[in-house]
Amino acid sequence: MRRARRKYDEEPDNQDRWLISYADFITLLFAFFVVMYAISQVNEGKYRVFQNAIGQAFSLEKGAPPIIMEAPQAIPLPNPALKRRTEAIRREREHMTRLAQDLTSTLAPLVKEGKVRVTQTSRGVSVEINASVLFDPGAARLTVESDQALRAVAVLLKDDTHDVQVEGHTDVQPISNSNFASNWELSAARASAVVRLFIASGVKASRLTAVGHADNIPVAPNETAEGRARNRRVAVTILSGIPETVTEVPTAPVAN
Repeated sequence: MRRARRKYDEEPDNQDRWLISYADFITLLFAFFVVMYAISQVNEGKYRVFQNAIGQAFSLEKGAPPIIMEAPQAIPLPNPALKRRTEAIRREREHMTRLAQDLTSTLAPLVKEGKVRVTQTSRGVSVEINASVLFDPGAARLTVESDQALRAVAVLLKDDTHDVQVEGHTDVQPISNSNFASNWELSAARASAVVRLFIASGVKASRLTAVGHADNIPVAPNETAEGRARNRRVAVTILSGIPETVTEVPTAPVAN
């Protein structure tokens, strides 16, 4: 008996199916580049706007004035030591001004006659008394008339705390008596006489200094009698208590 052969109908392979997938891939790739192109166009526009704005801010147009940037003002920090010093100087100046006014008022008659001058400087308050008010010519003994004026000054100095320097001055005419060898001795003796009276009136001796300058610091020409009379004087200076600023001087290098 003849066995029938089984016939299988095999479906033919479709060799072109990959084209579908490839076409889909190309379509997606095209869409991707279209989207990227669109995005790049938007960013480029924004970038150009940003670039133009930056260019205008940081570049100067032709003929435009330059932009000057001012440096910020430094705010000084408070200095307690400087503040205390400034306040001390202010109080000291006010005190010396009041003292000068009191001395002027006390010696008012002699000030009006031009025999006493009261001045105020950074050094202190100075009372310049003509020698004719205090001494006889060529002498260093205080006259009776000078006692009242000097004791009135001593009353103001007694309750004060400032140092006092008494300076004697003469004219250029040489001394012609046996009591003093020169104008140096005469000027120093006159300053010492005033200091002794101040001490006797209650002014502390530790605050007082006597100095003789002879004729070396004139305040008027010595060629006239009026000038020489002006130069014969005693100056009582109440020294200011304003603290001085001390600056150390650097040592110069020693040459080899």
